[in-house]
Order: sequence, then C-alpha cells, then structure tokens
Amino acid sequence: MYTVGTFTRNAFLLFLLWVLLSGRMEPLFLVLGLVTAVGISALHGRHPEPPHPTIPFFRFMFFLPWLFYRILLSNFHTVFLILHPRLPINPKMILYQTHLRNPAAITLLANSITLTPGTVTAEVNSSNLVVHALDEDSANDLVTDRLEKKIFWVFGKKGTQ
Repeated sequence: MYTVGTFTRNAFLLFLLWVLLSGRMEPLFLVLGLVTAVGISALHGRHPEPPHPTIPFFRFMFFLPWLFYRILLSNFHTVFLILHPRLPINPKMILYQTHLRNPAAITLLANSITLTPGTVTAEVNSSNLVVHALDEDSANDLVTDRLEKKIFWVFGKKGTQ
C-alpha cells in the first residue's frame, strides 16, 4: 500500500536528488524540481509496491565495483578503436541465450551490457538478448558468460526462478 509517508519520503528523496544533480538554487529550478518530484511520486503511487526487494542489495553493492571496472576498461578499448587510424571495428549482432529466468536478473544483464561502451542490448525477451557489439573484444564479457555468471552470483538461486 502506498501511504502518505511513503509518498512524502519518495517526493523528498527525488527532490533532494534533483537539487544535488542540478546544482542550481534559483527559485524557478527549485519549484520545477519540487513539482517534478511530487508528480513522479504521485504517478508511482498508482502501481503496487513489490512484495520484496527484487535485487539483493548487499550482493549488488559488490557487483557494482566490478561493473564500473569493466565499464572503465571498455571505455579505453572504445577510445582505442575510435582513434585508431584504420578504425578496426567489426560490428556484429549477437543472439545471446541467457539462463537467467528472474525478470530483474535479465533486466540487470541487459542494462549492464548497454552501460558498457561498445555494446548495446537491442532486444530482450524471456530467454534471449540481441546485442550489438563493435568488435570481438567488446562482446568478450558476454560471449564468455562472465557477465551472466556475475549476475547469477548477485541473485543466487533467485536468478534461475
């Protein structure tokens, strides 16, 4: 149930995020941020809250540094490809069959792929992802199952359900 306390908390947190990210303290920006935060909180109240957290918080916190490290490495690789005089890209579409069954786990996999430079998740369904990659190295974490294994670890047995 979406209570007044939950609505107020969500609106406050969204407004605080607005202020932190915008860095502007002029009245117009503060009013726009407040209206936006209240509007988003009101729209969110129409949807029921999930019965439990969909992503295990502590394991996810251990996954994030690894993901940021892989994003950093991919950034350097993508810069190398772009700045190389011959532009040695070999773009391809990869049909990747996942063994994950939890919708949150599949979403995390798809978003992690898209966040990593050089790869974009183009399509997702319950068991397959279509991924665009700039070259072989860009898709390495995906085709070696390294990324999926990390997400299996985050979700534990919940990832296969």
